[in-house]
Amino acid sequence: MNITVEHIAQLLDGIVEGNPALKIHAPSKIEEGFEGSIAFLSNPKYEHHLYNTKASAVLVSKELVLLADAPCTLIRVDNVYDSLGVLLEHFKDEINPEDQEISDLAFVDQSAQIGKNSGIGKFTTIGKFTTIGRLAIIGDNCTIGDQVFIDKQVRIGNNVIIYPGVKIYHKCVIGNDCIIHANTVIGSDGFGFAPKEDGTFSKLPQIGNVVIEDNVEIGACTVIDRATMGSTIISKGVKLDNLIQIAHNVAVGENTVIAAQTGIAGSTTVGESCMIGGQVGLAGHIKIANKTLIQAKSGISANITEEGRKLYGYPALEYQNYLKSYAYFKNLDQIVDKIRSLEKEVDKLRQNKD
Repeated sequence: MNITVEHIAQLLDGIVEGNPALKIHAPSKIEEGFEGSIAFLSNPKYEHHLYNTKASAVLVSKELVLLADAPCTLIRVDNVYDSLGVLLEHFKDEINPEDQEISDLAFVDQSAQIGKNSGIGKFTTIGKFTTIGRLAIIGDNCTIGDQVFIDKQVRIGNNVIIYPGVKIYHKCVIGNDCIIHANTVIGSDGFGFAPKEDGTFSKLPQIGNVVIEDNVEIGACTVIDRATMGSTIISKGVKLDNLIQIAHNVAVGENTVIAAQTGIAGSTTVGESCMIGGQVGLAGHIKIANKTLIQAKSGISANITEEGRKLYGYPALEYQNYLKSYAYFKNLDQIVDKIRSLEKEVDKLRQNKD
């Protein structure tokens, strides 16, 4: 793709400082820029790269005050990160026509319903080969990669992208405009076992499903368990990173984002617009209020009822309280030495008084 700086500025409602006729054919990181590329500067700590970048153009904030002359053309925008998202949409690879075809090497059960302009990759199976309940429904404009397994009675909406190796178990529901990355499993059995008197465990049947609403993106190798009864629910707008475990009967609220290696135990409810860092653990049967922010590696074992709290640590504390506590903790040896020294001084004073 070749596009002029002037065209990009119009697209982003930006202001050009430099040559509007420059041709741009690829995006780049600011520190790895090259002639014909466009980079971006959203984080001030990378500003030094602006003054020696080889990129032809750079997106910057309208508020940025330059410390020196930049060797490139600038496009000033209101919000760099939002503008970058719009720009990258225009540089995405065009869909290969082959992606919108059904491969001769795919197995699609005759009862399955496939929408218009939807493609199915090689060695993908849709609709388990069984005598009852075979119907699977896939909407329009879907792209389903190679070696995907879509079980009986699965429903998939429109404009869904499913990458290779994804497994979607029976009766699960995927909404519109979703993206599911490679090797994710949706609808595996929840971890439900009842202890017996002889010390063994009997499996509790998991007869619910998973419901994923519209505009959800799920990273690679994430697992979302089906409900014991009812549904495990991932609400619209949720963004899940790679390597996340979501247990049976969990509900994740709208527009919540969760980073990699987080685990959520069964029957927990996460509110709307929460931000959960990597390697966070949430205990089962608890509720997390809307707009809760949880730092990486934190553990939550009780209900969070107040909206907008910032939590850190295990068990988690208020973020600022944790930082203060940690400041003491890392100096604990010196603090203990001072206390012991003071105790000795107090003992001397007592002895002298006696």
